[in-house]
Amino acid sequence: MTRESGSRGGLDERAVLLAAGLADLAVSTLGSGLGLVRGLLRRSDTVEMAAEAERDLEARGRLVLDRYASPPPAHLEVLARHVLARRAGDGG
Repeated sequence: MTRESGSRGGLDERAVLLAAGLADLAVSTLGSGLGLVRGLLRRSDTVEMAAEAERDLEARGRLVLDRYASPPPAHLEVLARHVLARRAGDGG
């Protein structure tokens, strides 16, 4: 299935090549991931790392929910309240 880079194969051949490339990418990524997991399991502080990862995920989740759950206050409304508070503090 080797061809010059300028020639184009049929649709079937391209689909096979794309599938083979995708499979190769998946296998290499999986191999790298398994190597990483093996290295992590050999560490003595795995429990602490897992707890820290859990805290990080919770913090990320909290940030996402805060960002999308409630809209921020209107800018002009905040300014108006600030002005009213200053006027009330100044006695006027």
